[in-house]
Amino acid sequence: MLEDLTIKDFALIDSANVEFGSGFTVLSGETGAGKSLLIGALTFLLGGKAGVEQIRQGAHESVVSGTFYLGQSPSTIRDLGEDDEPLNAFEWLNLHGIESEDNRVLLRRVIRENGKSGAWIGSTPVTRADLAEFSSFLIDIHGQHEHQSLMKVTEHRKFLDSYAGLTERVSDFTSLYSELVSKRKILDALNTDDRDRTQRIDLLNFAVKEITEAKLKPNEDVELDDEETKLSSFEKLYSDVEQLNEGLSGSGETSSVVSILKKLRSVADSAASSDKSLQKLSERLDSAFYEISDIADEYKSYAGSLVFDPQRLADVQERQTLIYNLKKKYASSVSAPLSEVTAYLENAQKTLDELDNSSDKKEKLEKEINELGKKVYLEAKAISSARKEAAAKMASGVVKVLSALGMNGTRFSVNVAEKQGNEITQKCGPYGIDDIEFLISANPGQPLAPLAKIASGGELSRVMLSLKTILCESDTTGESTVGTMIFDEIDTGIGGEVAVSIGSHLKGLAKNRQVLCITHLASIAVYADNQIKIEKAVSDGKTSTHVHEILGEERVSEIARMLSGDADSSQSLDHARMMLSKFGG
Repeated sequence: MLEDLTIKDFALIDSANVEFGSGFTVLSGETGAGKSLLIGALTFLLGGKAGVEQIRQGAHESVVSGTFYLGQSPSTIRDLGEDDEPLNAFEWLNLHGIESEDNRVLLRRVIRENGKSGAWIGSTPVTRADLAEFSSFLIDIHGQHEHQSLMKVTEHRKFLDSYAGLTERVSDFTSLYSELVSKRKILDALNTDDRDRTQRIDLLNFAVKEITEAKLKPNEDVELDDEETKLSSFEKLYSDVEQLNEGLSGSGETSSVVSILKKLRSVADSAASSDKSLQKLSERLDSAFYEISDIADEYKSYAGSLVFDPQRLADVQERQTLIYNLKKKYASSVSAPLSEVTAYLENAQKTLDELDNSSDKKEKLEKEINELGKKVYLEAKAISSARKEAAAKMASGVVKVLSALGMNGTRFSVNVAEKQGNEITQKCGPYGIDDIEFLISANPGQPLAPLAKIASGGELSRVMLSLKTILCESDTTGESTVGTMIFDEIDTGIGGEVAVSIGSHLKGLAKNRQVLCITHLASIAVYADNQIKIEKAVSDGKTSTHVHEILGEERVSEIARMLSGDADSSQSLDHARMMLSKFGG
């Protein structure tokens, strides 16, 4: 239940704080006073569209907040996962880690002049989508735009499914149907791609055969490059090594590096015997001698192993050409590492395995589609049966309420017809096998005809009120029933006795929930337990809207104004007192 609403700088409302009681509350005021602004502010608070045009002229931001009483906490609040749907406000809060205080929660929303907006549930910041989702458990607003939804035949199914308690089941069916459609698309793609598949298999088989027969080794391309460089420059290499051997340990006893170091070692030893400080230098010279001698031996050994092999050079260059061509075909470039070719081989083999098994996959997929198709069709038939059973009860309930709302003799029907088609996907749609449409005959003797084509504005309003009434009555668990219902322009196109019957009906509806109604008809307003007046005023050249509860004589005066447009005549005032006495008790 909405307990209070605080509005600051929203449209023409500079500041307003309104407290709401339980039962039936009417909001009234002269045409153009701004009654719709109050609903606009509340819609904004509940997650509706936000725009800078909503900010009062001269202000920097608009702020709307409201306190809601959630009712008694359920005996059990389920711990939900991310994919679970909460059944009530308490479960939603628990799922999002937000706590209520004394079963109450404060909602607040702001829109700033820079276009940025913010929303909070309690002290927790939330997104607009979260706010709208949570508030759907609190308030149901029915305005003229919603009456027009009855003009859309596609909306009729939603009303019937809600009445029949099928909304969640139909949602599950939609997921099942989507799975069937998805699998059919995959199968169609497999059938269409058969020729491409065969060509691709041939290409991949050729690639696998070519790469496998090459018997590549890791880093073989690098090793071959090194070997080819050595073999192709054999003469220069041999000459360089010979020069090194001659210089390090050649036949000239006095000119080779080894012979010179050997002679110098003796001199260094002699010098160290004369001056001990030269001992370390002598030892280092010894080390250099042994190191150079070892190097000279290795060069000599290497020179002995050098043999020119023109056949090996030809084999290496042929292997390099093979690897070059493989890289050109199967790697990102000819300079890419050889590992890219082996990676291509692995992927090609894996793809071949998948393609080779595609016939098995097609067979498996066809079997899955057949089984899923049967499941979809059987579930669609079961939902259809439940809809047809509920349709008769729904129609009877609507007729009963319409009779109480001044539409005696009206016939109403919920037509449930099976879709046309041969295959399951043709006969079914995402919401089942049925086309659903509301039919009405508002005058005796007239045949039933589509509601969307023949109903007047006043009739649409009363049909909508009837639907909302029976939807509330059909929810025996109370799990999904909102605590507050708001009716904006429910009196469109009606007057006289019809207005009296609607007022009486709204008062009855308010016995189990809070009902707020914007109306310009006194015949409805007199039934209210509480009445709030919206007035427009001009001060210092600025227009503003004021909102306050009216009691006693002020309410009598407002009812008189609504009756005749004259709030001061004794006749109007007497009539107002009489109506309040008769209907307001």
